[in-house]
Amino acid sequence: MASRAGPRATGTDGSDFQHRERVASHYQMSVALKSEIRKLNIVHLLIWVLMAAQVTVSQLNLVSHKVIAAPYQWEYPYLLSIIPTVFSFLALPRNNISYLVISMISAGLFCVAPLIYGCMEMFPVAQQLYRHGKAYRYIFGFSAVSVMYLVIVIAVQVHGWQIYYSKKLLDQWFTTTQDKKKK
Repeated sequence: MASRAGPRATGTDGSDFQHRERVASHYQMSVALKSEIRKLNIVHLLIWVLMAAQVTVSQLNLVSHKVIAAPYQWEYPYLLSIIPTVFSFLALPRNNISYLVISMISAGLFCVAPLIYGCMEMFPVAQQLYRHGKAYRYIFGFSAVSVMYLVIVIAVQVHGWQIYYSKKLLDQWFTTTQDKKKK
């Protein structure tokens, strides 16, 4: 029995730890990957809330369009990106492979695809801003295209890491189930 403050057990110098059981590496990796995916899901939720707030405020005309610009077309389908995050949150507690696969596939469809479309949609406006220094849409005094490109850069990284870590987690879960089937 280990004791932090008490005397050491007689007959040992502390070097007899080799025989003790350890947590298998794939379980350690699974816990670490789940933690990373949860962090990325929270960052995505933050991005999604900000995007939903901008769309809602603009559609309900709560403030002038000079303060918050009208949303670009790609922002509406991007609001569906909450679906992969929900499936991801549902998959993690019980190691649900089906939900994780649905999350990965729908992340490509509802997250990455609208971001690619958004880059293409806003490119002429960004080019005009770069060449002529003229912006026609603003978000709190900043050019909307600059702000939205910043959001896209962050979102692409978040979704890319989500998909990458989900794939690695899926591999860990398959390794675990394959090991159980062999026994």
